[in-house]
Amino acid sequence: MKIYVPMDSAAKALGAEEVVCALRAAAPEAQIVRTGSRGMIWLEPLVEVEVAGVRHGFGPAEPSDVAGILDGSSAKALGPVENLDWMKRQTRLTFARVGVIDPLSLADYRAHGGLAGLRRALAMTGQEIVDEVKTSGLRGRGGAGFPTGIKWQTVHDADAPQKYIVCNADEGDSATFADRMLMEGDPFTLIEGMTIAGIGVGATKGYVYLRSEYPDAIAVMTRAVEVARAEGLLGPDVLGSGRAFDMEIRKGAGAYVCGEETSLLNSLEGKRGVVRAKPPLPALEGFLGRPTVVNNVISLATVPVIFEKGAQAYADFGLGRSRGTVTLQIAGNVARGGLFETAFGISLGEVVNELGGGTLSGRPVKAVQVGGPLGAYMPLSKFDTLLGYEEFDAAGGLIGHAGLTVFDDTTDMLGMARFAMEFCAVESCGKCTPCRIGAVRGVETIDRIAQGDADALPLLADLCETMKDGSLCALGGFTPFPVMSAVTHFPDDFARLKEAAE
Repeated sequence: MKIYVPMDSAAKALGAEEVVCALRAAAPEAQIVRTGSRGMIWLEPLVEVEVAGVRHGFGPAEPSDVAGILDGSSAKALGPVENLDWMKRQTRLTFARVGVIDPLSLADYRAHGGLAGLRRALAMTGQEIVDEVKTSGLRGRGGAGFPTGIKWQTVHDADAPQKYIVCNADEGDSATFADRMLMEGDPFTLIEGMTIAGIGVGATKGYVYLRSEYPDAIAVMTRAVEVARAEGLLGPDVLGSGRAFDMEIRKGAGAYVCGEETSLLNSLEGKRGVVRAKPPLPALEGFLGRPTVVNNVISLATVPVIFEKGAQAYADFGLGRSRGTVTLQIAGNVARGGLFETAFGISLGEVVNELGGGTLSGRPVKAVQVGGPLGAYMPLSKFDTLLGYEEFDAAGGLIGHAGLTVFDDTTDMLGMARFAMEFCAVESCGKCTPCRIGAVRGVETIDRIAQGDADALPLLADLCETMKDGSLCALGGFTPFPVMSAVTHFPDDFARLKEAAE
């Protein structure tokens, strides 16, 4: 008997280890394979039993369910996992292997298409590799949506004795967990993507900057790098090609601002994590002053798919200038939270109401914050907005890392606006005045509004404009998005306090 149980952090937090212990005690002869998560967090721990080559799911499993799972009589039986609506509706490209394979088995990785992209890339020139990424339309999945191929071209064209690939795995946005899930569930795809990037731009060294709050991801990635090096995937002679690329895992100390690429580079160099003024761009003067590609986990982990299936096949998915797939992370007050990968172009309302199933509380949805703590609060009137970078920008929002936090109608939006300013004040690196001082003044101004001072509203709008235009990085520059979207779309939450004061 072959049984699959996730070793993903979310599954472990929900009792996966206890279920595994019960399974081993009840069926010592069974082969238990630890995998990543399928992304259906409301069903974790999800136990899958292979029957005639088909994996049947049971969940959310508890130790007391083990007997029924083993004999097939459990009331928590879900049927074939691939036939579940959540799985069938997805376009799984980047996450195709997550939840399917043993994350640390390179043989399992190869058996499911791994390394096909790298082998193709090794037969190409650096410029051909860069051109393939350009054709795919891949854009940064970490926040700004900058075209990945253009960044790679800049580093490729730079003349320097040493170049670097840096993976930004400092996933600090609320309601985001795609990077963690990928690293815990399919680490070799990130290693493969970074290796292709290195060969493409002429970099021989890479670093994964991984937040210290992800101990499981750190452990899996560290072991995966060791396996990759031992198997010749990393080192001076990648897969016998004569080309060199190696990499290391580095832990960050947990500063939110180190998700910004220049702060990350300072931290990686052992300096204080503060924002650097640009120019120079990191693509020209990045890590240790050398040309550096800085890309998000999902961006780099998508590269092997592009080279395996072809750039045009990837570009055929999507909407407008948003090509390929988006990894939606659905969280907050939602009935079905989890990760859902689909082509760009799905509407916000479909994500919240159909995929997420509305609120867990059963009350009406009031707002959805898309893009982490710096994202705008989208009201019901914006639910027809299609998931695309330009489409969201036109609606006054941003996709960011594609995390969605759902709120019901009991939420105080003035309180949420205050939280955004307070978050910025706490997490600011202090380098620039609009962010360092502006966020503190923002909290004070919102407190005045809460006490019924309506004259403070224009002051808040003016302050947000200053922060947006004058901040050195997105922390101060994007904080006005949640603040002003709360003021604009939910005026009653601000006016009601004025009326109470009167």
